[in-house]
Amino acid sequence: MKKPVLRALIAGWFALGSVAAPAGAQTAGGTPGPASAGPVEPALLEDLAIANRVLASHGVLDAFGHVSIRHPGNPERFLMSRSLAPALVTPADILEYDLGGNAVDARGRASFLERFIHAEIYKARPDVKAVIHSHSPPVIPFGTTQVPMQPMCHIPAFLSPKVPVFEIRKVAGMTDMLVSNAELGKALAEALGTGSVVLMRGHGMAVVGPALPLTVFRAIYTEVNARLQTQAIEIGGPITFLTPEESEKANKVIDQVHLRAWELWKREEMAKSK
Repeated sequence: MKKPVLRALIAGWFALGSVAAPAGAQTAGGTPGPASAGPVEPALLEDLAIANRVLASHGVLDAFGHVSIRHPGNPERFLMSRSLAPALVTPADILEYDLGGNAVDARGRASFLERFIHAEIYKARPDVKAVIHSHSPPVIPFGTTQVPMQPMCHIPAFLSPKVPVFEIRKVAGMTDMLVSNAELGKALAEALGTGSVVLMRGHGMAVVGPALPLTVFRAIYTEVNARLQTQAIEIGGPITFLTPEESEKANKVIDQVHLRAWELWKREEMAKSK
């Protein structure tokens, strides 16, 4: 795709994806919709769309799962795609939500049932600027067994000392396993605590971070760690995990160099659209 055409498409996507709600916009229940926090830079919307595709390419997301970022102009708003397979997301698909999970201006487009994962984490964690929810297959066994996920090497050191597990039965008994309301989202956020990752028993995981690139990095390397830990268990014998002190030191380095991975993954996805 030629650069002028790409710029034109991005401009069109921006016009669609960041327009403020018109006067009189309403929620599905017929009540007045929340006010928009204002337009968003096209590059940020493009990065959010690319993040969806990066995670799909790495198998962390498939036809399901979602990625969001906090609105840069208002911490009480967040941005996330309409209900759509991540690999198909473009900037035009991105909607704005308030922290009640209400779309500012859906214009008839469906929202993810589990948007409350994002809304309640943003409520509970002012430091969080991005949230990812996935059903990563290698991760799921660590939420359904008594084996805690722990950091195998320096890159997923953010998992230290071990990853908590959210048990939905403790909150709501027998359910469809979906975090489809604010009560369940709040309980999930409480299970996450101050950590970077929380596993969801029989479901998947939620990953958070202070910026979108680092959160994508954490989601990908949580899955990598799950595979490595499973392999180590299969080999047998004691496993030497990173200590909290080692993890703290490793994390400081990763915070400085993780953008190298993001730029690679981003460039790979952009090359596919040329």
